[in-house]
Amino acid sequence: MYTLKRTQRLPISIDEAWKFFSSPSNLQEITPEDMGFDIISEVPKEMYEGLFIHYKVSPLLGIKLNWTTEITHIRDRQFFVDEQRVGPYKIWHHEHHFKEIDGGVEMTDIVSYQLPMGVLGRMMHPLIVKNRLNQIFDYRFEIIEKKFGTVKPEAK
Repeated sequence: MYTLKRTQRLPISIDEAWKFFSSPSNLQEITPEDMGFDIISEVPKEMYEGLFIHYKVSPLLGIKLNWTTEITHIRDRQFFVDEQRVGPYKIWHHEHHFKEIDGGVEMTDIVSYQLPMGVLGRMMHPLIVKNRLNQIFDYRFEIIEKKFGTVKPEAK
């Protein structure tokens, strides 16, 4: 099992952060274009536990894959979890945490994942998958920072 963890501080209210990030339709805005990311199911304005979201994605070499995630847990304005039900990973568990801080909100993504294909999957992780996931989350960080700004550390 592998884990990716990212934290970002935004100068917005918890309500504004929750409104944006809990809306499935905003996911496309923070996903790199080269992912070929398309939501193919109808999605509500706000997610709910048990919501299935169906996508088409092209994570590598432009090959289109089906991806279905389920929103499995929600604690309003604190966190939500999406888990892959159909897709390229053996396991995909993505936690999205939100915490009020001085000057805004701290968001933390924790992705726990496992690759299919046993030894071959483990070999592909350092060669391709780890770098690709880092590129995707680097892109998200940059787009979110451009959209909302960043909380500046206080000078000492």
